[in-house]
Amino acid sequence: MTRAGQGCPSIPGGAVAEDDEATVDSGVPADEPFPLLIAVTPSPAERIRLAERLDGIAPLLLVADLDELRRLIAAPQQVAATPSEPAPAALVIDSARSSARCGGREVDLTRLEHDLLTCLISEPVRVWSYAELHRSVWGDEGRERKADVQSLVKRLRRKLHDLGTGATIDVVRGVGLRMTDHQQARVERA
Repeated sequence: MTRAGQGCPSIPGGAVAEDDEATVDSGVPADEPFPLLIAVTPSPAERIRLAERLDGIAPLLLVADLDELRRLIAAPQQVAATPSEPAPAALVIDSARSSARCGGREVDLTRLEHDLLTCLISEPVRVWSYAELHRSVWGDEGRERKADVQSLVKRLRRKLHDLGTGATIDVVRGVGLRMTDHQQARVERA
């Protein structure tokens, strides 16, 4: 393999470029330039062959085409939100109608579904234990049945899916339940 300044060999099926602005050793800071071999070839077999031949020479970047290379080395562009893009639809719990809506869709909620969803949204970061949810939704201290909560969550997940919202109820193993993608969720009270 030749070094920068001595020319680069021609490799069938692809091109190799080497940038050797600074030598790499343990004393060079990470933000300093370093040698990098870039190989462009559409053939997977050729990329494997190049990786084997050039192993240990310098860091190696293997890409299928120039478009892939441009995507990898291009600086990320900040995309400004255009006014024509609609804001993501929010999950809204309507307490007066005992319903949930998102965008143009709406589903009816039972009292228990409404109370459980309201409870989870009220403290969105919190993981609620089954016992806490049972006390908050059913209002009884002695009956902390996990199966009641699981059955209710199953029905609610189906309704949230039907609404097309990104919000869902996740299980935190060994702890309880929490609402995910809750940033847009809110409760409207009459």
